[in-house]
Amino acid sequence: MEFNDEKIRQIKDYLLQHQQTVAVAESVTAGLLQFALSGADDAIHFFQGGITTYNLGQKARQLHIEPIHAARCNCVDGKVAAEMAVHVTQLFSSHWGISLTGYATPVPESNQQVFAYYAIVQKDKVIASGKMQGGNGTAKEVQLYYVNSVLGAFLKLLG
Repeated sequence: MEFNDEKIRQIKDYLLQHQQTVAVAESVTAGLLQFALSGADDAIHFFQGGITTYNLGQKARQLHIEPIHAARCNCVDGKVAAEMAVHVTQLFSSHWGISLTGYATPVPESNQQVFAYYAIVQKDKVIASGKMQGGNGTAKEVQLYYVNSVLGAFLKLLG
């Protein structure tokens, strides 16, 4: 499985045409979404950057997620994803923010389930969010699936 380059190209074209930008906050995908967007032609003109935060301390410090709630859910739920997306738009002064948090492999904290939450924000307002099931692939395959899925959700919003 590879990045969906066609989706990335369409996202790039839309953002450039509308003079808009995007930033990314990731956990489960460990920078893979940033890597996908940064590889597009003219990325410097629409991709503001991103941040990868893997633990509660850094999510609270860098992205201002509410730590008591985040501790209860191991930083994996829709509220945390929304907070991450809102704050990454502020951190990078972007029009759009995308976040991903979840599990790429079965672990006790997830009851051995593989899933992730995402949120897409425009101007501090959550426009789309959801939960994705990761399936049975390797961690890398699951991460790539999450990236391509959220790119598809973002492209659908852009029209």
